Amino acid sequence: MFRTALRNVLAHKARLLMTVLAVTLGVAFVSGTLVFTDTLKKSLSGQSSKDYAGVAVSVTSYGQGRNAEGEREGEPGLSQATLDKVKALPGVATVSGRVTGFAGVGDENGKLIGSGWSNRGANYTPVKDGKDPRYTFVQGAGPAKADEVALDKATADKGKYAVGDKVRVATNGPVKEYSLAGVFTTEDGAVQAGGSLVLFETKVAQELYVKPGYFMEMSVAAKDGTSAEKLLADIKPLVDSKHTTAQTGAALAAKQAKDIEKGLDQMSTMLLVFAGISLFVGIFLIYNTFTMLVTQRTKELALLRAVGANRGQVMRSVLAEALVVGVLSAVVGLISGIGLAIGIRSVISSLGAKLPGGSLVIAPSTITAALVIGVVVTTIAAVLPAWRTGRIAPVAAMGSAHLPATSKSLLVRNIIGSIISAIGIGLVLLGVSNGGTPGRMTIGAGAFFMLIGMIVLLPLLSKPVIGAARPLLQKVFGIPGKLASQNAVRNPRRTAVTAASLAIGLTLVTTLSVLGITVGKVVDRMTTEKLKADYKLSMADGMGYLDKSVTETLAKTPGIKAVSPQTAGYFMVNDDFRAASGVNPAGIGQLMNIETVSGSVDSLAKGEVLVADTTAKKQKLDTGSTIKVKFEDGQESTLKVGGIYKEMEGLLSPYVLDDKILAQHADESAVSEVYVNVEGGASKAGQQKVIDALGKNPAINVATQQDMRNELGGQINLMLNIMYGLLGMALIISVLGVVNTLAMSVFERTQEIGMLRAIGLDRGRVKNMIRLEAVVISLFGAVLGVAIGIFLAWAVGSTLAKAMPNYELILPWDRIGIFLLLAAVVGVLAAMWPARSAARLNMLTAIKTE
Repeated sequence: MFRTALRNVLAHKARLLMTVLAVTLGVAFVSGTLVFTDTLKKSLSGQSSKDYAGVAVSVTSYGQGRNAEGEREGEPGLSQATLDKVKALPGVATVSGRVTGFAGVGDENGKLIGSGWSNRGANYTPVKDGKDPRYTFVQGAGPAKADEVALDKATADKGKYAVGDKVRVATNGPVKEYSLAGVFTTEDGAVQAGGSLVLFETKVAQELYVKPGYFMEMSVAAKDGTSAEKLLADIKPLVDSKHTTAQTGAALAAKQAKDIEKGLDQMSTMLLVFAGISLFVGIFLIYNTFTMLVTQRTKELALLRAVGANRGQVMRSVLAEALVVGVLSAVVGLISGIGLAIGIRSVISSLGAKLPGGSLVIAPSTITAALVIGVVVTTIAAVLPAWRTGRIAPVAAMGSAHLPATSKSLLVRNIIGSIISAIGIGLVLLGVSNGGTPGRMTIGAGAFFMLIGMIVLLPLLSKPVIGAARPLLQKVFGIPGKLASQNAVRNPRRTAVTAASLAIGLTLVTTLSVLGITVGKVVDRMTTEKLKADYKLSMADGMGYLDKSVTETLAKTPGIKAVSPQTAGYFMVNDDFRAASGVNPAGIGQLMNIETVSGSVDSLAKGEVLVADTTAKKQKLDTGSTIKVKFEDGQESTLKVGGIYKEMEGLLSPYVLDDKILAQHADESAVSEVYVNVEGGASKAGQQKVIDALGKNPAINVATQQDMRNELGGQINLMLNIMYGLLGMALIISVLGVVNTLAMSVFERTQEIGMLRAIGLDRGRVKNMIRLEAVVISLFGAVLGVAIGIFLAWAVGSTLAKAMPNYELILPWDRIGIFLLLAAVVGVLAAMWPARSAARLNMLTAIKTE
């Protein structure tokens, strides 16, 4: 029986090749993801170990904390006095203090070099022989004076800088010029991520990033014979344990390796979800393939039963075929996955990120996963066809090549599908009524049941849905159109399985497309309706704060019409922290469309506070109410509510007041953005005027309204692009599935096609009939997927509506049309080989076929 199974595998190479390809796609994604992440984990962990080689103990300061009253306490970092105490300990060889923060380097045109978030600055700390072991200089030396810096080689090359050149460097303040003292190579994470690294003289770095005389981190090297644990025990009493963390270099390297692994797990999970969906969709193709192969061999299997093979042997022979296909798919998928891992690495490197070197890691667990997944998925998909094969009576099988499902089996299937679908729809509607995050979780569970129910009910749905299109097909395409629609529902089970792959893919893609575009429009409206500023200024790294001099400089610049900072602050009310936004009362009305429910925006100039309507309702505040607050510095005050405004989430905090009031009680500036209007409105000249006023500072991003839209919608577009990649996978597998279904359909109807040819249906119309059948099946799955996707998008959107002002569901008919067009193209492409085969049948031979 095994030899028979192996012979059958080799006898149907083309169809089994399609099955192998379907499984290979999923296995390749799984194995490629595991190989890539394992390789990256090993490389980054090795780099972490290298970074902390020679470091016995590392002490990190968190800076000043706040007590229960919100007052700052502790020192801003590790003082020089603390470093001196540690250095005096027996067993300490060297001690070095580290300081780091944002630093941007401009090219010859003043544009920022490298990715904003990974542009870093640090201090150069000679430890031994006048050198800092973290850096290897290829030109010059480290900075020794306040007006000197050193650059990493990649940044120096991009900016065309050589030793002795003047380099424009910006932090969060005005841009400054430094003399380039040296160029170095390093394995620092910022540089590896495609950013830049600027080294300053230590005192300069302290002034920029912490305070003179203080460090953020301390690295301690031990003398020979002194253990890291002993040194750690001696150091701990010398540092502020409340605001610092002391650990051995080995422990810190291990922690970083674990953090790296945790971070990569998120990316790995996302890629594995793609693989899982691909495998799930592939199951339908495998099921169809084995159903088709078993049907074609019905008489052969019946003869095996007649000559002594029992049901179990027949079933096992079919499963043996699945096992062979599964092993082959797993091996090909594993090899393809290794290639995919290399490809992912190359793509990331081409985007500017420098991944650590090292050989590929192909762990035994990856090989095992590929083999298990390939075999298990294929075997599961083949179980039902194998079981049905064993149930066929030898005499019945010899008498008929086609044994359709009984009405009773379809009735049971429809009842089960209806119950599952009802549960899914009920959960979705329950999630809509609950709203919020819990509601979305319930909708997710309901969506799962809906998809399962749809898959079960597809045979029932195929007749009315395809039947509705029959008059149009007959009217437009004549007899081939009528025959195509009838053939599409002749075997509803097979049509359903074929359409399922497209339906699942388009359900997911449609749901996220509708949601993404709807949320994008909300963001767009928020930008255009609520924000009247011509430009928004922010730090290029997206995290730091702008220096207060930015606002002051722009306010004095001719041609600047209005300026307002957006200062992030807080105060305490009844021991609860409340977020507040500091703005310029004189300019904010021209820069933002703040719609008041009561009171006036002008009240800000009187030192009063504006409160968002949702917050005012919760706190039972009205215009004229007073609020007792405690600011950051511990001073208490009473603020009068000057107005209630409609909440502007994402633009303003629930409490808005004069920036000067927040500045009086804050130790340092916390200006996250500055909004600007120029005379004459937004233009390239106006944008350049703002850039020039700030000394062409490469660290400050001057965004137009379109840039703001793109910034807010960037993540949405990324998500949609990922989902369109998923649609591409579903389409590839769907093509294979439709090819299989049509090939089976042509095989079953060989005699019928011969008769049609004999009574006058020429080859061209036979081809059209097969093509139209493929298009009908593809569009059937696509229409159902789009319909369910729109329903789920409406449900999820209903839970978001309360948190998003002006939310309104938008159906992107253009994209939905593209999805349906792609489904039709899938049908046309998939029908090429079966249609050609059907048209080439010899009519006399076909008529004689049983």
